[in-house]
Amino acid sequence: MAVCLAFALSACATLGSGPVCPAGLKPATTAELVFGRNIGDSLAVSDEDWRGFLDTEITPRFPNGLTIIDASGQWRSAGGAVVQEPAKVLFLVLTGAPEEQGAIEAVRLAYRTKFHQESVLLIERPACAGF
Repeated sequence: MAVCLAFALSACATLGSGPVCPAGLKPATTAELVFGRNIGDSLAVSDEDWRGFLDTEITPRFPNGLTIIDASGQWRSAGGAVVQEPAKVLFLVLTGAPEEQGAIEAVRLAYRTKFHQESVLLIERPACAGF
């Protein structure tokens, strides 16, 4: 087991910055953003509010495409309370363009500001993608 782990870790170090992808796929970075929909204890970001935010803030910054999934999440607020709420999860395949990171941060800030949110979760990871 330790030999397998050591081999796996050395293989990762050898690969460099991205994954080795099968035919038809290319190395990419994916971003997942999770947007909570409650303000306080009640649902405040309606489907109509979300659609408006998508149309004005997200789509203009990522016009090539995206995927959104309805989710349910749980997290601990800065005040220590466990918060359960419905959420929207946004999936993006990034192109590597320099402006993408700024666009992601602008979307996160706009959502936090408009809907009085404490945070918007961001996860980025290497991936293989093909269209």
